[in-house]
Amino acid sequence: MNPTDLRFLADESCDFAVVRALRAEGYEVIAVSEFMQRSNDAALIAQADVEKLILLTEDKDFGWLVFASRAQAKGVILIRFPGNARNTLAQTVCHVVKEQGLKLLQAFVVIQPGHIRITQLPPQKAERAQSS
Repeated sequence: MNPTDLRFLADESCDFAVVRALRAEGYEVIAVSEFMQRSNDAALIAQADVEKLILLTEDKDFGWLVFASRAQAKGVILIRFPGNARNTLAQTVCHVVKEQGLKLLQAFVVIQPGHIRITQLPPQKAERAQSS
């Protein structure tokens, strides 16, 4: 898979080591912390969807947004690493991105030390209308 196939939006809670590591691998990563402070979660997920970016976050609220509120998303990666495991964080995220590739699209992914969970996101509004 070509790194340009996947693009990311890292919210303010995302450890910047992840941003640097993915960029070093050739992925496009837009880091919110480089151009904005105190972003709005709903606005970020909408921006990521419009720009076809997978959202990188450590904020559990995005799970509520995509599942309970049915916010549209190209994909979300929720990073859950405790302080004692953060030395492997960036390497682990890069590994998951390389290994899972396009499976990350239209999915809610939780990455924890030694564990990854991929859940397909609810169908987008347009997809739901077509299938009805």
